[in-house]
Amino acid sequence: MRELRIHGRGGQGSVTAAELIATAAFNSNIYSQAFPAFGVERRGAPVTAFVRFDDKKIRLRSQIYEPDYIIVQDSTLIRDVDVFGGLKEGGIAIINTEKDIPDIPEGIKVIKIDATKIALEVLGLPIENTTLMGAFAAATGEIELDALKEALKERFPSALAEKNIKAAETAYNKVKGGDI
Repeated sequence: MRELRIHGRGGQGSVTAAELIATAAFNSNIYSQAFPAFGVERRGAPVTAFVRFDDKKIRLRSQIYEPDYIIVQDSTLIRDVDVFGGLKEGGIAIINTEKDIPDIPEGIKVIKIDATKIALEVLGLPIENTTLMGAFAAATGEIELDALKEALKERFPSALAEKNIKAAETAYNKVKGGDI
């Protein structure tokens, strides 16, 4: 089983990202499970969402404490939350930033991408969840880009889906091409 933990702030679409990543995996015949950790969150407060992937049915129903991957939608969370906590050695951290990141644990691959810039250029709004999903697909291979596109088409009206697909493709191509 492989596991993903998504760190974001309320209103950034962390829960939606988890659901769409799980849907893309499921559409590729991979068992998947997505769920949030809710408390008294409100817009701007730290939020965590989780995704599991496996080739067999997933019966585990707990938070993810030792993920293989993390996505950090807002790099300011790094100073407030232990986003790297439990990340397995050899794990991949996809972080929405163009800045240097202090205190990265050894044995972790970090992919920095300015998802906010891409989202502003493509969507016209700083909503970077679909951009980061494209980066995740390219960095991990856990979901296929075509499956992600289908999940986005299922979730959003056609014009909005096309913009989100373009944002995801842009990030996917940047990560695959090493242009980050």
